[in-house]
Amino acid sequence: MLTMLSAIAVLLVLSAFFSGSETALTGASRPLMHQLEQKGNRRAKTVNKLQEGRGRLIGVILIGNNLVNILASALATSILIGLFGEAGIAYATIIMTALVVMFAEILPKTYALQNADRSALRIAPIIRPLVFILSPITFATQWVVRIALRLFGVRLHSGEDFVSKTDELRGAIELHQSEEEDNKTVQHERAMLRSVLDLSEVEVGEIMVHRKTVAMINADEPAEVNVNQVLASPYTRMPIWRDQPDNVIGIVHAKEVLRAIHDNNGDLDIDIEALASEAWFIPETTPLLDQLQAFRDRHEHFALVVDEYGSLEGVVTLEDILEEIVGDIADEHDVSVPGLRSQSDGSYIVDGSFTIRDLNRQFEWNLPDEEAATIAGLILHESRRIPDVGQAFMFYGLRFDIMRRQRHQITAIRITPPQPAE
Repeated sequence: MLTMLSAIAVLLVLSAFFSGSETALTGASRPLMHQLEQKGNRRAKTVNKLQEGRGRLIGVILIGNNLVNILASALATSILIGLFGEAGIAYATIIMTALVVMFAEILPKTYALQNADRSALRIAPIIRPLVFILSPITFATQWVVRIALRLFGVRLHSGEDFVSKTDELRGAIELHQSEEEDNKTVQHERAMLRSVLDLSEVEVGEIMVHRKTVAMINADEPAEVNVNQVLASPYTRMPIWRDQPDNVIGIVHAKEVLRAIHDNNGDLDIDIEALASEAWFIPETTPLLDQLQAFRDRHEHFALVVDEYGSLEGVVTLEDILEEIVGDIADEHDVSVPGLRSQSDGSYIVDGSFTIRDLNRQFEWNLPDEEAATIAGLILHESRRIPDVGQAFMFYGLRFDIMRRQRHQITAIRITPPQPAE
């Protein structure tokens, strides 16, 4: 009897091993294991191999787990029948159920769940030989399972994944947090990671500098006026137009203007139109990822954005796309325009031209940017009117008070987020 009790104890230990192995190997972080494999960790490589053949892995673990559980129950039933007769069957069922559930299921799986990566690295070298040895049985069981599923009209791998890999990665980014790091730092990291994934979905029309605020040169004006305008501008590239602003004939670079002035012995009377390079026009629906690649391929930093009718909408630069990823990049020549100012009561004064994406990035809000790129455009879209100064709106959990309006353009809004008590 002592031998049989020892055998039951060993079988329960093996059952706990198989249960914990299933939880650890299926719950181990695939990105972490991939990173460890790249660094030369052989156990991580083994874990990755096992996860690639997840069907065989689960099959082997289930076969081993059920084998030891059934054998342990059979031995316990045999012992208790010898001691208590027919009542031993009931005693064996109760005792083995309690032992298996507590010590062979809950205990090892709880530990493996809390230490999935560490446990997976430890047990992978033990599980892999078992997978190899039991692979014929696993293939046979998988074949039977496939046949049985086909009888019910179910075909494995016949459909697409429920979620895309990008959505899965987005979920991992949202879960990215650390108690040891400053909250602002974590928010900034999440914002950058989100922005990288959004490059293929955001169009240049959503981040471009609108033509209303673009510094442009009129080729019909005297050369001295144009040169002074170039020198006074904080930008190195400026579009030049003739007759009407939509008729852009080229892009002037400040360095070319300075070189021409030097070659002309300091005389400002130069042909600025001759210095202009060819303008590059792109549609406003171009995704940022495509435009970033186009900037790299053409070795250019500046493009003019046009709508479906060919009218000039604005300009987009390489810096604009980079700022969409990392946030605002300011240099010594940038003109500081404070578009957002926090107030003592917890509200914010926001310029109407402030983009929705920047607000979402800074405060982790979820304001939609499908129908409008700026906060003023969002208010117009939601209110279906041109609001008057003093009007207030409530949508998406925020309060919007119209503070200033210049003709038909909303220039300043007070945004009040809900208080914690609310």
